[in-house]
Amino acid sequence: MLAALAVVATAVLIAAGGHNSGLTPAGEPSWQGLAGAHRPRVAVGQRVIVLLRAPALGDRVGTAGGLATSEQERQWTQNALSSQKLLVARLRVQGVVAQPEFSYTRTINGFSAAFDARGIALLERAPDVAGVYPVRAAYPASLSSRLLTTSGFGERPNIGLSDKDGRGVTIALLDTGVDRAQPFLRGRVTSGVDIVGGDAEALAAPQPDEPVRLERHGTEMAGLLVGSGGPGALAGVAPGATVLPVRVAGWQRDASAGWAVYGRTDQVLAGLERAVDPNGDGDAHDAARVALVGVAEPFAGFADGPFARAADGATRLDTLVVAPAGNDGLAGPGYGSVAGPGGAPAVLTVGAVDLRPRFGQVRVVLRAGLRVELDGMSPLVGAVTPSEPLDVGIGAPRARTTEPVGYRGPVPLLDFFDKRGASLVAGRATLLPAGVDPSGSLANAAQAGAVAVLFYGANLPAGAIGLDENAPIPAVSVPEDVAQTLLARIRSGIPATVSLGAARTSSNAGEGRVTAFSSTGLAFDGRVKPELVAPGVALQTAEPGANADGSARYGTVNGTSAAAALVAGAAALLAQARPYLDADALKSLLVGAARPLLPDDGITAQGGGLIDLGGAAATEVGASPASLALGRADSRRWHTEQVVVLRNLSYRRLILSLDVAVAHEGAAAVEFDLRPKRFSLGSGRSIRVHVRARVTSGLEGTAAAEGVLVATPAAGRMIRVPWTIVFGRRRPAGLTTVRLSQRVFTPSDAAPALLSFVAGSVRRSAAAPDVLPLSRLDLELWSPAGGRIGLLARLRDVLPGRYSFGVTGRDPTGAVLPSAGYQLRLVAFGTDAGPPTVRTIGFTIK
Repeated sequence: MLAALAVVATAVLIAAGGHNSGLTPAGEPSWQGLAGAHRPRVAVGQRVIVLLRAPALGDRVGTAGGLATSEQERQWTQNALSSQKLLVARLRVQGVVAQPEFSYTRTINGFSAAFDARGIALLERAPDVAGVYPVRAAYPASLSSRLLTTSGFGERPNIGLSDKDGRGVTIALLDTGVDRAQPFLRGRVTSGVDIVGGDAEALAAPQPDEPVRLERHGTEMAGLLVGSGGPGALAGVAPGATVLPVRVAGWQRDASAGWAVYGRTDQVLAGLERAVDPNGDGDAHDAARVALVGVAEPFAGFADGPFARAADGATRLDTLVVAPAGNDGLAGPGYGSVAGPGGAPAVLTVGAVDLRPRFGQVRVVLRAGLRVELDGMSPLVGAVTPSEPLDVGIGAPRARTTEPVGYRGPVPLLDFFDKRGASLVAGRATLLPAGVDPSGSLANAAQAGAVAVLFYGANLPAGAIGLDENAPIPAVSVPEDVAQTLLARIRSGIPATVSLGAARTSSNAGEGRVTAFSSTGLAFDGRVKPELVAPGVALQTAEPGANADGSARYGTVNGTSAAAALVAGAAALLAQARPYLDADALKSLLVGAARPLLPDDGITAQGGGLIDLGGAAATEVGASPASLALGRADSRRWHTEQVVVLRNLSYRRLILSLDVAVAHEGAAAVEFDLRPKRFSLGSGRSIRVHVRARVTSGLEGTAAAEGVLVATPAAGRMIRVPWTIVFGRRRPAGLTTVRLSQRVFTPSDAAPALLSFVAGSVRRSAAAPDVLPLSRLDLELWSPAGGRIGLLARLRDVLPGRYSFGVTGRDPTGAVLPSAGYQLRLVAFGTDAGPPTVRTIGFTIK
């Protein structure tokens, strides 16, 4: 029976949004719910990912210098699988039955399965197990909108090389299914692999209870990658490349037994396994050159978990993994809001920049009776503009929702109708809270007959909702206090009206800036993430399905996964232009050649800067790693050293000079020493450069130091390697509110005592959150005499939240504890190096 059972794990909760006051919406625009769909709660059960110490195929190929025959690779893959079967058999002898759901042998050696806490404790003590990691949910990292055929709205993915189209390069797309029948994609998407549902084609699946609703995200990403022949000659970045769809996300049951689009991390890992071995024969010579991961695990910027190791294995098998930074916005000066797998060192992590030069706005006049409550200009939240000046009454949905308590989602369609079934908003503009899903609320309002939407509760950015044939009505944001005044007047029987003028265009003050929704670094190992940025707002692309007249659907998409798709397409073009480059070289050139944005966008937001594909194609030297993890300086005696490998990727000898450019000084003066600093490097040769940094002054505050390591050839293009140093004392691993429901109890498997605690923390600094996870949490059992009996449970890569364990009164082997006093000891290790935090709580077995 169970020694301890994890029964609850509540993940990070960080709210984004805004509050408006005054005549016009004020403050920073809020992208909440507009870049990345609302995230449903997902129950993963007792699934975990078990990593073994025995080498995977990627490890073997790396040790062999990248050279192996097909027969050798198949044998190494089989050896990894055999080590897993041996472990499962040994567990069965010990009374633990494991039924692996997914087996990983190419990029990592491991499997996913459901284990109770006793099984996990046995695994953690097994000498051939490297670690046991949680399975979590991953969500599409962008939000789409449609109706492109009736509007000029949207930006084109203007990234390319004049004479290259990606021909001969395969891009594995780890996402939802893809609509291969879309004319924009026809002939450029192969049959795929369906990890979620087993469909041989990996097509965009319909919602089981509502077949007209297709998965959209994978089709949209495929359009950005390889689309061709769209409206106005719209095309993707690499229209000559081939997309291998790997369906790792899609319609699955969520925690409330409804249907939602998401993937699990064990499914994403299984997808990467097939990206490096598409035919599944154990030989990775047919690996895709680029793998785009279109889903993201929120806030999980871990650098040493299963996907980090898998991305490293994929790199050894010559597949470049590209992933979004996430859509959780700016973060504090410590660790950031980067999503998994973007924290992995081997992954090319991409943030989003807004390159729209202009957007639309309208004059808004709100009246309650004869009183004018607002008269001013407001940006159009959606892309649909009033065809003529609009002057209509204002309505609102029900004051009390029809959904149960705790509902988080769009304003339900039923809320727009009264008890008799009459629409409350038909022919009117409707006041709506922005909430967590403005797009869904807008669509429901349009379906109920509304002719315009007035959002309140958040300052939604211009054009954020974009285009959607389900919601062909204009939308604007209005101040919260004005909206509440109008709602009060309406419910008192006083009529309210709105006048929307003709749309005008206005310059986009945010042009060329990292978007507010784009997640910022650092990763949890202190590494700069994202490593570069690309356009990620209002990008034109394909949509699945067809319109009522049979024509193809097109639309726009926002988010860092859209930006990552552009970079993945760019990597395909670069691989065609320079086919001798391996995966690590592709990444180093794309990051090293990126163009820096304005200084206001720090290194933690933009990495090396905006992608410059032409520059990458002409650059002759690469750096590995492409970004540095210099860590935290906690005193004036702090120092660190890292090694950067520079490689000559050209056919000529290069003379290189190295220097460090500091963009922001930070809380203390830092001195760098580079050895060697100037040298000659032959074609194809590499050199190890030692980068030493030390603090040379006292610390004043906590502002981070940022900059780049610059390598400049005597003739040719320089490369830049971004770095950041965080200042301040190391924060102890968070472990608080430790409680045990019963201090004296009889052993029971059916009614265990409940141990609850809060692990990790989320702190605010300058109004931005710092996510402080744990790298490991151990639950140990100690004897009355103070001796350690053993490990009851272990959690790795722990995101901040409340966790609970059921304590049954059994020891780690499953034996019932004798009557006596005992101690439970929680040992929490942060992601920073340093001593753990320990909390102890006693109990007595009757």
